[in-house]
Amino acid sequence: MEIKIVTTKENPLLKRKEVGFTIVQGPKEKTPQRLDVKRAVAIEMKVSDGVVFVKRMHTKTGTQITNGEANVYQTAEQAKLVEPEYIRKRNSPPEKPKEEAKA
Repeated sequence: MEIKIVTTKENPLLKRKEVGFTIVQGPKEKTPQRLDVKRAVAIEMKVSDGVVFVKRMHTKTGTQITNGEANVYQTAEQAKLVEPEYIRKRNSPPEKPKEEAKA
């Protein structure tokens, strides 16, 4: 997986950078997981992955190219104020199911 930042737009009102990216996968690879993309964008932008939120990803049919958008906030608190809850859930690791107490 190779990620390339295509566009970066500063949004001072919301204290974030709006990033457009392109990912090129190998011929046998599938669309990358959202959490992997989140880490890759964080590495490219040189920030922690707690302030990066991937909004959308779309793989073009018949190609190994994925285009997407992400928001990179200055702080995690600012992200909680601005990002909708469903985007925050999508960008967090999946919760492990609670095991039932055995009687």
